[in-house]
Amino acid sequence: MKKHTLHSIQALKEKQEPIAVLTAYDSSFSQLLSENGIDVLLIGDSLGMVMQGHQSTVPVTMKDMVYHTQCVAKSNQSSWIIADMSYMSYATEKQTLNNASKLMQAGANMVKLEGGEWLVPSIKLLKERGIPVCAHLGLTPQSVDALGGYKVQARDKRSAEKLLIDSLAVESAGADILVLECVPKDVAGNISKRLKIPTIGIGAGNQTDGQVLVLQDMLGLNTNFKPKFVKNFFENENVNNLSQAIQAYVSEVKGREFPNDEQSFK
Repeated sequence: MKKHTLHSIQALKEKQEPIAVLTAYDSSFSQLLSENGIDVLLIGDSLGMVMQGHQSTVPVTMKDMVYHTQCVAKSNQSSWIIADMSYMSYATEKQTLNNASKLMQAGANMVKLEGGEWLVPSIKLLKERGIPVCAHLGLTPQSVDALGGYKVQARDKRSAEKLLIDSLAVESAGADILVLECVPKDVAGNISKRLKIPTIGIGAGNQTDGQVLVLQDMLGLNTNFKPKFVKNFFENENVNNLSQAIQAYVSEVKGREFPNDEQSFK
């Protein structure tokens, strides 16, 4: 099975084939996801909530991220691997380089950082040293306290324009991929058309260049809270096991059936 590269992920955008992304935190699911058509594995700091039981991603440490990245990388078959930089792990130049290098040495192909224009120096710093970067805008979970909770972003003209400005800034700085979380579908669609780099949406409609969900949400394992943009693919007709659920997710993402209007924000 041929392994994805940064060029092959970019090529998916160019030929308008949606990119299928899921989070992964361990060796078993890493192999299962990559064998069933997932283009990108994201070791998200969401592990703090779904694996560790925290109320946010803030308590997650770089030690946690390095450990789970190692687990995922060992059994990955073909997917591109993105690993999150944890809360306050890129506050200074020294921290940024030191912690990004730890994730790359653990097996990541790319690191992900949350933030807009203020991230430009950090992105340039990493790119100059050969480290691919994924930026993350919209709802940024590490800033959930400052944002006032898990709320949809860019719902008015001014904030939508600021989101576009930030998106263009991180692309210009050298970001290779952009995650857009919890923003109106038309706003995300406009940004995706303006950018040359692929956009990956979560709660951002189906006009982005790809989709990502938390694995446990996609499998219906999170019974406490189900966001509007989540779908349980185990409930699909003719889905009887994990492989079939993953394949159903890939099929609906590639066919732009997921997310539908009911799972999107206006």
